[in-house]
Amino acid sequence: MNKFLSAFAGLRMFFIVWSTQNLSILGSSMTSFALVIWSYQQKGSALTTALLSVCSYAPYVALSIFAGSLGDRWDKRRTMIACDSFAALTTLAVLALLRTGRLEIWHLYVLNALSGLMNTIQNPVSEVLVTLLSPKEQVQRVSGLLSLSGSLVSLLSPVFAAAVLALLGLEAVIAFDLLTCAVAVGTMAFAVRIPEAAAPAARPSLTSSAREGLGWLAANRGVLDLILFLACINLIASMYNAALPAMLLSRPGGGETVLGLVEAVTGLASLAGSILASALPEPRSRVRVICNSLLVSMSTENLLLALGRGPVVWCCGAVLGWLLIPVMNTNMNALLRLRIPVEMQSRVYAARNTLQFFTIPVGYLLGGALVDRFFEPLMASLPEGALLRTLLGSGKGTGAAALFLVIAGAGVLVCLAFRRDRRLWELEE
Repeated sequence: MNKFLSAFAGLRMFFIVWSTQNLSILGSSMTSFALVIWSYQQKGSALTTALLSVCSYAPYVALSIFAGSLGDRWDKRRTMIACDSFAALTTLAVLALLRTGRLEIWHLYVLNALSGLMNTIQNPVSEVLVTLLSPKEQVQRVSGLLSLSGSLVSLLSPVFAAAVLALLGLEAVIAFDLLTCAVAVGTMAFAVRIPEAAAPAARPSLTSSAREGLGWLAANRGVLDLILFLACINLIASMYNAALPAMLLSRPGGGETVLGLVEAVTGLASLAGSILASALPEPRSRVRVICNSLLVSMSTENLLLALGRGPVVWCCGAVLGWLLIPVMNTNMNALLRLRIPVEMQSRVYAARNTLQFFTIPVGYLLGGALVDRFFEPLMASLPEGALLRTLLGSGKGTGAAALFLVIAGAGVLVCLAFRRDRRLWELEE
C-alpha cells in the first residue's frame, strides 16, 4: 500500500481536478448521447442529428488556432470555473425548455454552438493545468491516467445514458449532468489551488502566433502531409458518426439499447487498445503502424456495420474498428513530439488542430445529407432482387448501411494513397 501511495506522490491536487472534471465530462457525454437519440426520434433524419455535432465542432475549428494564446493570457482557475459554469447554464436551458414542452431542434443547435465555443477555450487551459499540477517525474503516470479516463468515459457514458433514459427519461439524464457540473465548479472554486506559471517574456499577438504555426508546417511538408492524411480520415470517420445513429435506431435488431451497446463496445475496444499501445515495444516504422492501423480500422468496421443484421456483428465491427486507434494515436503523437521543436509546439499544435479537424463538421454534414437525400431514396427505389437490397436488406436504415459500404472503400483508398507519399516516410529518417 505504501508503495502504491508513493508512486503517486505529489498528485493530490491533480487527482482532485482529474476526478471531478472527468465526472463532469461523463455527465456531458451522457446528455449528448441522449439528445442524439431524442433528435432522431423527433425528425427521423440523419442530417438533423448530425447538425448537433456540426454546431459543437464549428467553433473549435474556427477558433482553436487562437485558443492556446487566449488561454495563456487568462487566469487558469477562473477560466475553468467560467467555462464549467457556462456549460451548466446551457444544460439548465435545455432542461427548462424540455420541462415546459418547448424544446426544439434549433434550440440545441444554438446551445451546442455556445458550448463548443466554451470548450474551445477550456481545452488548452485544461492541458496547461495538467502540466502545472503534475511533477515532472509523474508525467508518464499522468499520461496513462488521462488515456484511461478518456476510454472509461467512452465506455460508460452510452451505457449509463441508455439505462437512465430507459428507466427515468431524458430529464433524469440532464439532471445528472447538472449535478456533475456543480461538483466540478464547486471543487475548482473552493478546493483547488493552482501554482503560478512563469510568465513569458513576450506574448506574441494572436495573428502572429497563428502565422508562425502555419509557416512552420508549410516548411515541414512531412508533418503537414501527416496532418492532411488524418484530416481525410476525420472526414470519413465523421461521416460514419453521422450515419451510425440513423442505422442502429432504424434497422430491425437495433434501437436505443443497441446503439448504447455498440458505443460502449467502442469504448471498451479503445480501452483495450490503450493497454495494448502501452505494452507494445517501439516499432521500427511508426508511419507503417499509422497507415496499417487506419487501413484495418477503416475497412473492417464499416464493412461489418454495412453487412451486419444484428448487434453481435455490429459489436464485432466496433472492436475491429477501434482496437488499433490508440496504437495509431500513440505513434502519431510520438512522431509529432519528435519532429516539432519544443519552443514551437504550442503554435504548431494550434495550427494542427484547425487543419486536422476542420473536416469533422464537413463530414457530419456530408454524411447526414448523403443518408437522407441520396442513399435512403436510392435503397427505397431499388427493385426486389437488386444486389444492394440482397446485401443490405430493405427498409429505413439501409441507406446508412449503403453509406458504410462507400466509406469503407474510401478509407482503404485514402490509406493506400498516403502510403505512397514519400514525405511521410521521410519523417522516419
